[in-house]
Amino acid sequence: MPDLVTQPAEPVYAAPRYANPAPLGLAAFGLTTVVLSAINAGWLPPEAVPAVVPLAFAFGGLAQLVAGICEFKTGNTFGMVAFTSYGMFWWWFALLQWSIGAGWLKAPPPAAGGFILLMWGIYTGLLWIVTFRLSKAVWSIFLLLTITFFLLALGDFHYSLGSLPFSRLGGLFGLLTGLNALFVAFLEVLNATAGRVVISPGTPLKS
Repeated sequence: MPDLVTQPAEPVYAAPRYANPAPLGLAAFGLTTVVLSAINAGWLPPEAVPAVVPLAFAFGGLAQLVAGICEFKTGNTFGMVAFTSYGMFWWWFALLQWSIGAGWLKAPPPAAGGFILLMWGIYTGLLWIVTFRLSKAVWSIFLLLTITFFLLALGDFHYSLGSLPFSRLGGLFGLLTGLNALFVAFLEVLNATAGRVVISPGTPLKS
């Protein structure tokens, strides 16, 4: 006979869990970064930049903003700050290209863009320090991104390494950064779909 005292009158269901927003943010950041970096690296011509603008608005910008808001709801401060910040970075880039292309603004001097990229490099470097307490996969993304920003900044300041401009090097590191982010997004989706750790993103470097 069933235990009438302990048996619930109705089935008990587990509370629904929120989906992990990190893969969306990583994929949006990674894919957009790869496309723009292919231009910076010289793999695509500069005339391809207008194709990046709507991508930067819709995927690199909006999708990361959505991921950042979702990270806020899950209580992940780092994810909220990172995805929201880099989503707004892509909106800045898209708005700048759009405004210049439409003739609303004059193209700024390269040093202005270089200084902005330098500040983004410093900001990313500070976030990279925080990632020592996160997975090795996330740590590697922010390390590569920090290097990318500094190289692109030096490129805008017209520095070069021999005959190779730093902007070209920045494009190559940007490709590594974007591909790395896409791979980590894949890991997150794979592990979540399997319901177990199929491929580990790596343990934190510091506890």
